[in-house]
Amino acid sequence: MRRVLTLSTAAAAVAAVAVLCVALTAGVAAAPDAGAVPPASGSGPGAGAAPSASADECDPGDGTELVGCWNGTHYEESVGFAETDGLNETQLEALTDLTMARVEHVRQRPFREDVPVETVTRSEYANDTASGNGSEAFRRWNDQVWEALFVVGDETDANDEIDSVFGGAVSGFYSPSQDRIVIVVPDGESPDIDPSTLAHELLHAMQDQYHDLTDPRYVGATQDGDLAVDGIIEGEAVHVEERYAARCADNWTCAEAPESDGGGGDGADFNFGILQTVLQPYGDGALYVRELRDEGGWAAVNATMNDPPASTAEVIHRNPDYEEGNVTFEDAATGGWETYPDQGVEGAETTGEASMFVMFWYQSLEYRHAVLEPDATVRQNVEIHLDAEAQLETRATYNYAHPVTDGWAGDELYPYRNGDRDGYVWATEWQTEDDAAAFRDAYVRMLTAHGDGEYAQGTVYEIGSESDFPGAYGVERDGTSVTITHAPSPEGVLELRPDADLALPDADGSDGDTNGGDDGDANGGDDGSDGNTDDGTDGNTDDGADGSDGADGSDSGNGSDDTDDSTPGFGVAAALVALAAVGLFARRSA
Repeated sequence: MRRVLTLSTAAAAVAAVAVLCVALTAGVAAAPDAGAVPPASGSGPGAGAAPSASADECDPGDGTELVGCWNGTHYEESVGFAETDGLNETQLEALTDLTMARVEHVRQRPFREDVPVETVTRSEYANDTASGNGSEAFRRWNDQVWEALFVVGDETDANDEIDSVFGGAVSGFYSPSQDRIVIVVPDGESPDIDPSTLAHELLHAMQDQYHDLTDPRYVGATQDGDLAVDGIIEGEAVHVEERYAARCADNWTCAEAPESDGGGGDGADFNFGILQTVLQPYGDGALYVRELRDEGGWAAVNATMNDPPASTAEVIHRNPDYEEGNVTFEDAATGGWETYPDQGVEGAETTGEASMFVMFWYQSLEYRHAVLEPDATVRQNVEIHLDAEAQLETRATYNYAHPVTDGWAGDELYPYRNGDRDGYVWATEWQTEDDAAAFRDAYVRMLTAHGDGEYAQGTVYEIGSESDFPGAYGVERDGTSVTITHAPSPEGVLELRPDADLALPDADGSDGDTNGGDDGDANGGDDGSDGNTDDGTDGNTDDGADGSDGADGSDSGNGSDDTDDSTPGFGVAAALVALAAVGLFARRSA
């Protein structure tokens, strides 16, 4: 994602839009302006498209007006080599000219200027993009964001985990600030260029030529906002890349991609929670762009680029009119607790629907806890992520929709500090009370899966030090709002939320029912939280509990300052490694 700052400061160093080509083998466009190709009439797939030139019309020096012709190379030609490993400079130029002509033909729009293509070794890329330049305040704030998502544990540095994902899996990037493409190649080897990666990055270069990807509208202020913007930016790139690959399989002569080094390392080294979070725009975004193009042609894609999606929920559900609610939060912390006003948006991060889905799903993959669907096996919970209703033409994609998170309407996560103690308050808003109850129940299942004891309604819950996520947690639901508070101790939770109707663990629990119990009863939430605690505590069980009822009935879904223009991404190989690992785990968890 471009604003990797919530993820990491890494990409800010390279200011790049990069290929995070989605898993399996498997698209932004410009507003009409003076210099843009005149759009075709109508509203079908051809709207906003320009016809490609014939081979007879394609000559060197013809300028940039022709579509499907670059530097005298026509899109129907082929290069004089069968493989793309060990390319010399002349061969790289020939491959680039042909790929530019083909991207023009697929996208039905001309490039405006040449795009330099360079190479860098993986170790050089990893060193250049390491997030060591992030401030200590940011790193500490960001640690709390990923710990709140139960993706990076208390004793692990989230920024290092993010760097290991980006540094080990990125296969290339386009830099809008430098107007160039950089392909990441294995250390000690001659350049190996994957034509698919090159096509993807060239599409980003075309986007920049028509849109200026350094424009602030293409940098989300939050993690969810940035993933959402990437839904259209990366979605179009993947859509074009996929159509390109389909033509190669059909009637184009295409050079073979080199054997991959697996993204620079063993896939097991990746934090799959982070990886699957940043992969979301590449699959859901491509589906969104395909739907836009089918209904309104490239003109509809252009219009969405001019007004990018505001949330991952909009991209996941392919609904440009997705409505968010108002998140209500007032800092009332006592006892010396302070927020980070200079980080995020006035101290807050918005994680969004995609990150919340990954949070619950990751518990099954990493910890063998059945959280999304406690009555199903761990394997079946893992496979939820692989069971996408819609598929792309040449590849499968991941699913990020589930009734537990489908009702998202907004969230604000506020990390806190108090000396050497860390905590957070996470205010979430949901479309309906049933949606709020479904989320609350799943969250309680996750807590009890990591903890040792039963959950008592309206009482602060403790997780022991042997867990990756130790400390105390308060969970409150009030209508469509769910607020989660975390601190090292139960007393700390009440310092962060002094007005919360939460009892300390050693209380008799009666006062805990005055607030949370009433709300839970109204929506069946309390049986979701108590019932699943006994079963859910072991986490590995497939019977997990009863708490799924609150989620099932809730809806009909099935399914900083350094924010420049960076969007590192992962090559197909890295995403394949992710998919293979997820699939292997699912089989072994039967």
